[in-house]
Amino acid sequence: MAFEGLAGKLQDTLKKLRGSGKLSEKDIRDAMREVRMALLEADVNFKVAKDFVNKVTEKAVGQEILDSLTPGQQVVKVVNDELTQLMGTTQSKLAFSSKPPTVFMMVGLQGAGKTTHTGKLGLMLKKQGKNPLFVACDIYRPAAIKQLQVVGQQVGVEVFSMGDQTNPVDIAKAGIEYANKNGKDIVLIDTAGRLHIDEALMDELENIKKSVRPTEILLVVDSMTGQDAVNVAESFNEKLGIDGVILTKLDGDTRGGAALSVKAVTGKPIKFAGMGEKMDELEPFYPDRMASRILGMGDVLSLIEKAQANMDEKKAMELEKKMRTQSFTFEDFLDQLQQMKKMGPLSSLLEMIPGMNSSKIKGLQVDDKEMARTEAIIHSMTKKERVNPDIINASRRKRIAAGSGTSIQEVNKLLKNFEQTKKMMKQFAGMEKDIKKGKKKMPFFR
Repeated sequence: MAFEGLAGKLQDTLKKLRGSGKLSEKDIRDAMREVRMALLEADVNFKVAKDFVNKVTEKAVGQEILDSLTPGQQVVKVVNDELTQLMGTTQSKLAFSSKPPTVFMMVGLQGAGKTTHTGKLGLMLKKQGKNPLFVACDIYRPAAIKQLQVVGQQVGVEVFSMGDQTNPVDIAKAGIEYANKNGKDIVLIDTAGRLHIDEALMDELENIKKSVRPTEILLVVDSMTGQDAVNVAESFNEKLGIDGVILTKLDGDTRGGAALSVKAVTGKPIKFAGMGEKMDELEPFYPDRMASRILGMGDVLSLIEKAQANMDEKKAMELEKKMRTQSFTFEDFLDQLQQMKKMGPLSSLLEMIPGMNSSKIKGLQVDDKEMARTEAIIHSMTKKERVNPDIINASRRKRIAAGSGTSIQEVNKLLKNFEQTKKMMKQFAGMEKDIKKGKKKMPFFR
């Protein structure tokens, strides 16, 4: 879970301040000492952590308290504002060339996920109506060209390649020429990486840069390497001049040091974050939303956007009608599960709910395998059984359990939960009718 360790510690520290009606300078400095320790443990750059705490302390101690906030809430607001500032204030969008094609040069070390994220970015741009082309310029790593071709096939983007015997600079130039002739408005150049930064790598990348003049150079770094990722970003920026960073594996980065340090150290924004292994799990990086999530204030906008992108509006309206008329079946339930799965792991969705403390989410141990077991049980039912679960007797339960690789107890549990849900829907529907007729008031209006 992203920022799990840091988020839990910051939320616990600030919780002590939040309810306080009065805060002394000592209270604030003590809390900031804990914040500093939390940042350092999260592998945030030492200077960045020091500057952050100094700024928050200075503002929290010297600032006038807003009428609508308690002193504790004011400190939390200052921390939120400074976290947002630290990560770049606003979302940094890609720059596009006024004369196509727009050329994005993808750079980074081996193993950071450069080729995969070339594919992810290509898919995102394709969904926006663009017509991208991948250019294979990594001629050194075994099967690098083949990997890009496989990725291109997955996302439906053409790959331009000249094999591994041609100079990468010539491949890049020929790729752009091909894009011009074939109506491609975006070119993503997948360059070579190394296990470490060396002169030969940088010379080659500089030569490609000089020959094709990319619109933007995007650095792909593994966020889980923490401070190393920041050092890599600093070196690439000094030697090549990058325009933005793509942080990979942010969903698994429990510390968050790279995300909090990259902008402050390099001056270059984080443009995207890889939030999973699937090709569509690349998200624009919003500093304000990320700060809110770290502090347990949720990220409702991202949650709504995910729902809008993955939920079928027509199906949602049909479902609402079925709930009102109590005609909700296991077919509908399965459909909802599949739509929810598209939105990503449950734990990452819970992170977006305001007031959901990271330590509480950890305690909940959200098991995505539970959802898979539920799906397997429903898939093992016949169509008649899904529409009318009342016919599921002992022998049918035994068959469903065997077919889904689960136990009879798990099948019973699902059937019981489903019945309870239907009863609850019936109660709500009855209450709604009474309210409309004016017979009953909602409990909280009494």
